Amino acid sequence: MTALSILDLVRVTQETDARGALDNARDLAAHAEQWGFGRFWVAEHHNMAGIASAATSIVVSHIAAGTKTIRVGAGGIMLPNHAPIIIAEQFGTLARLYPGRIDLGLGRAPGTDQITVRALRRTLTSSDNFPQDVMELQAFFAPAGPNQNIQAVPAAGTDVPLWILGSSTYGAQLAAALGLPYAFASHFAPEQLMQALQIYRERFEPSEQLARPHAMVGVNIIAADTDKEARRLATTQQMSFTNMFRGTRGLSQPPIDDIETYWSGAEKAQAMRMLARSIVGSPETVQAGMKSLVAETGADELMIVSDIYDHPARLHSYELIAKANAAVERSPLVEIA
Repeated sequence: MTALSILDLVRVTQETDARGALDNARDLAAHAEQWGFGRFWVAEHHNMAGIASAATSIVVSHIAAGTKTIRVGAGGIMLPNHAPIIIAEQFGTLARLYPGRIDLGLGRAPGTDQITVRALRRTLTSSDNFPQDVMELQAFFAPAGPNQNIQAVPAAGTDVPLWILGSSTYGAQLAAALGLPYAFASHFAPEQLMQALQIYRERFEPSEQLARPHAMVGVNIIAADTDKEARRLATTQQMSFTNMFRGTRGLSQPPIDDIETYWSGAEKAQAMRMLARSIVGSPETVQAGMKSLVAETGADELMIVSDIYDHPARLHSYELIAKANAAVERSPLVEIA
């Protein structure tokens, strides 16, 4: 079956502070390593009290230090927020500290609101330079040339593998043109999933990093011992989406028995469109959903988000997901190098 990886939101909950969220992420990664997950990624988000991964490279280091073999990385760094040389220095350093274990996924969106973009000292047009910034970053990771005046120390020669992230067809086209692996964010923007995958595969040009297309599909999966309990656990994520629509982002909230009492009809419709690819249920339900998703998309890898409030319940969810996947022989993680 398809390789499994994790995208962790490093959620700050109503019962944990940021340190607790960071330590929970590290603990989850250590368990995931034992359960056979291939990657553990965190994402760059700014000005969100409920997400503790804004300083993404530092969080990656914290998690890598608590694990031994699992690949750890960013899914992703929002490159328009940064000068490429800075990201090269950060992830080149990580690659020196944890050789052969660091991934770098790159996104074009700011990962925040426009006011915060200005606070980051970048312009709202920085995303226009995204393809050039990706290639510049790639060059910084390559071995330095004899007449190269500017080096990202100690990144030169680390060849940190790059990924292009996307929620539309733009990223698919860029990943194909550059011959890079592609990760689609269908865990919150599923509408263009199939179109983006088709474009990526049809237009893919082999590169030094990648000989053939490698497509990762992001998916929300919440597993519990019963369908009923999984649906209850899923209300935490549903409330988070509802709060986002209301402009009241905050800390992660404990699950509730009846989500219908929380959202309006319009909010429900909007949330369900964004969560349309979610798989929620018992191990049997999850296994069937994963098989169906892979059969439909041909995904080489699933990047799983299990946004559950209680940390032990989240661990249990991922363990059940791994066991459900193990019912069918799973191919090893493909090396993206």
